[in-house]
Amino acid sequence: MDALDRLAEPGLDLLARVDTLLAAGAPEGHRLWPLLRRMQVLPGAAVREFLDLHPAPLTDAGHAVRRLVRGYDDTCALLGDQVAWSGAAASAYDEARATLLRHLDEGPESLVGRLESTASFADALAGWVEGSRVALARALAEVLGSSEAVAVHAATRPGVHAGPAGASAAAEIATRILGVLGVAYDGAETLLRQWGPSLAETVWRDRPAVAPHYGGTTRIGY
Repeated sequence: MDALDRLAEPGLDLLARVDTLLAAGAPEGHRLWPLLRRMQVLPGAAVREFLDLHPAPLTDAGHAVRRLVRGYDDTCALLGDQVAWSGAAASAYDEARATLLRHLDEGPESLVGRLESTASFADALAGWVEGSRVALARALAEVLGSSEAVAVHAATRPGVHAGPAGASAAAEIATRILGVLGVAYDGAETLLRQWGPSLAETVWRDRPAVAPHYGGTTRIGY
């Protein structure tokens, strides 16, 4: 359990009140409006969704992908064993073997290269989640102890008519929370742009074809 988990209950209670006040509308011209248009969600709903994001599953996924690399390494070692034979068939086999080795583990576009990129991307996402949760927890702690939180609680008491002060306080809290989440989402989009080329589907890369030669002698050594 991290700081965000510990703040979730009081934070969601406050943000539910904020959402209730904002459902009637935010103050005209408030800086919250651009954030609402961009995010298309109220802060309470946004935080509830974000609470489900944890870095541990992504870190575990990265470890699991890296474990797959060992199987490819074993296969490449087997293919790398030299066979003492010569002739047309041996040349054709060597060409096919070299092409397969290149596809399996030669450079970032190989299968192993893509696996390593996928694992590193999972690590980067885990770091993004962890950092974003810290930033959101900090923002929640600040708004929970703010004068705006007091105004929101006062405006949402049973039988109390929510006036402009309550709406203004709710808009301020929403701006802080959605601002942090907006930065987090920008970070996620940046990661996708950075890692996208390294995560593209790998394709079979043939070496230049050599016309087979038949009728020669194949020699096998022991």
